[in-house]
Amino acid sequence: METVKDVDIERFLGTWYEIARFPHSFEKDLVGVTATYSLKSNGNLSVLNQGYKGSLNGKHSKAKAFAKIPDPNNTGRLKVYFFWPFGADYLVLDLDKDNYSYALIGSSAPNYLWILGRTPQMDKQTYQMLVDKAKLLGYDISKLEVVPQKAE
Repeated sequence: METVKDVDIERFLGTWYEIARFPHSFEKDLVGVTATYSLKSNGNLSVLNQGYKGSLNGKHSKAKAFAKIPDPNNTGRLKVYFFWPFGADYLVLDLDKDNYSYALIGSSAPNYLWILGRTPQMDKQTYQMLVDKAKLLGYDISKLEVVPQKAE
């Protein structure tokens, strides 16, 4: 899977809102989901995923992980570890290179896909552009589910 090769990790850091995703057991019934990335002293990334169970007023849930960049020449291809030593591919498939305001994230298997934004809502044109890109890459976009988010 082709990735964005020159992701500026410093600009990628911070909080991203899950706009849409493929359903998975580890995010079942989670809404208001965010992923926050920060740089660790060893050069890896700290990952904090948070959301609410069942509704935006539901029980707060969080999961911590870390990510490595296996090849410094391809910063769009990461490995995320929630349970060491088992890592999952985290592929930056598309990215707003000007403002880092949206990202399309996938994996080497076609059953993981996320559309991320820097704000809780994404304009329809950007969303559709990312859905179209995912379809072009071979993802079954009928599995995409929009993630409810709190209004800004």
